[in-house]
Amino acid sequence: MTVTAKNLVPAKFVEDAQTTQYTVPLTITSTIIDKFTCTNVSGSTATVSVNIVTDPDTPADKNLIIKTKSLAASETYTFPELVGQILQTSGYVSAIASAASAINIRVSGREIS
Repeated sequence: MTVTAKNLVPAKFVEDAQTTQYTVPLTITSTIIDKFTCTNVSGSTATVSVNIVTDPDTPADKNLIIKTKSLAASETYTFPELVGQILQTSGYVSAIASAASAINIRVSGREIS
C-alpha cells in the first residue's frame, strides 16, 4: 500500500454550476480529505454547496454534505465536516457557488493505492 499526500484541488474558483472538483483516479483505492478550504474573495456574501458522490451516482440531496454554506465577504472556512471523509475509486467531490469568481477552493489529502 502506498500513501501519497497530494494537492487534490489546486486553488481555483468554484463554478456557479454544479462541477466536479476532484475524482479518485482508477489507479487509486481511496482518497482521504485532510484539508478543505474556501474563501470568499468577493465584496458580498456568497454561498457554496459540496457533494461527495459515489460513482455512478450524480450530485443530489442524498450525497449533499454542505448545503449553501454562507461566507461573508473575505471570510475563509475550513469545513471540518469534510475533513476525514473517504472517497473510493471513481468517487468524486462536486461543488457549486452562488456566483462565479466569488469562492476560491483548495483541497488537500492522501491518495492510497
